[in-house]
Amino acid sequence: MNYQDNQIEKPHWTTKFLWWCAGADNNLLAVSPMQDRVKYAGIGGIVFCTGLLAAVSGGYAFHTIFGPKGNATDTSLLTSISVKIMTGIFAVVWGLIIFNLDRFIVSSTGKGDGTDSITGKEFLQATPRIIIALVLGFAISAPLEIRILESEINSELSKFQSSYTAKLNNQTDSVFEQKRKGLEIKKGEYEEKLAKYEIELKVYSDQVDDLVARQQSEMQDKRAYGFGPVAKKMQADIDTKRSERNKFIDQKRGDIDGWRKQLEFVNGEINKEADELRNAYKQNEVISHGYDGLLKRIEISHEIGGKVPWIILAVFLCIEMGPIFFKMMMTKGVYDFMVENNNHKRNVENGIYREDFVYEGKDGLIHLEKYRFLDVENAKLEKEQKMKSQAKLNQETIIEWEKMKSEAIKKDPSKFFTEGDESIRQNNA
Repeated sequence: MNYQDNQIEKPHWTTKFLWWCAGADNNLLAVSPMQDRVKYAGIGGIVFCTGLLAAVSGGYAFHTIFGPKGNATDTSLLTSISVKIMTGIFAVVWGLIIFNLDRFIVSSTGKGDGTDSITGKEFLQATPRIIIALVLGFAISAPLEIRILESEINSELSKFQSSYTAKLNNQTDSVFEQKRKGLEIKKGEYEEKLAKYEIELKVYSDQVDDLVARQQSEMQDKRAYGFGPVAKKMQADIDTKRSERNKFIDQKRGDIDGWRKQLEFVNGEINKEADELRNAYKQNEVISHGYDGLLKRIEISHEIGGKVPWIILAVFLCIEMGPIFFKMMMTKGVYDFMVENNNHKRNVENGIYREDFVYEGKDGLIHLEKYRFLDVENAKLEKEQKMKSQAKLNQETIIEWEKMKSEAIKKDPSKFFTEGDESIRQNNA
């Protein structure tokens, strides 16, 4: 059989590829009418496009999962080469998995009763495949849904990240504020002690300065008389006040050094708290930017998308489940009868034979099918014949043996007659 004899155009390699995607027999479709060829090419195209869309959807999903996290509207984020390679590999593998599942679902879905109507029995038989197609439709549509609404999702996600960062910063401020208050109280205590010391020290210094000023005034007015008793008395007072001031400084030196060290330590802790607060702000920003994954984007898309996500889902469910319903609605054509004929022929060639029986039941005619496995029947028949032949040979052997023993007994009965215990050892009969 060839294309010229049947006056059928030789199919293009793309058509054969689409037939293969539909799980059909290329050899039989090549000699089938155009109607059958177009039907299975269309089904194969849907299966192939579903796998292709699954690869794109999976690629975007994996890029969202493994890609860099940051502000949703920041376009300066760069994806590393390793992430791109890994995303590409996962996208191809995911697309092939969905393509293979769809191809298996479509190829395993039969024609039902061969009419263009879907009966309850047909729908019930296809339910497991429909459920799998539903799950696959949800899995494929979700990433593409957020890709279509990416601009709107990024805008809303950026607002959420900013508000969430502010919320975390407020919580961080409340925690650090309690620590800072304690440090500020300690700092105020040490500063108050040092200020009090400076005031007391200033009193001594002012007294010394006042006495020095009075001495200089007295010396200026009476410098012609020299350094007299009054000046000496004033100098003694100055020395006394300086001595008191130095004594006060010596008495307070230990406390002052301790207060200053404590104040320096507290200031260091305050600066340290400020650095930790800035680091906490940065960590809060990292945490808020972590809400840049697939789940949050899907959640936002359903919040702002309105009917759009459901329309996209419905479209993909139609694409995913369409081939199943199409096959149940397809009437049997030349190709389908050729497939049945070829299957029956292969069964017969391999020793499998189907017999049809029709019985009259209380609810009407009952159609039953019985399969005969000729190789098994032949093996069974051969075994039965061997067993019968073996039994026949065994029977003939026993008869001949009986005749031989009878003749031996007639010739010499004494060899076969014994008494007592010796009969147990000598009787070979």
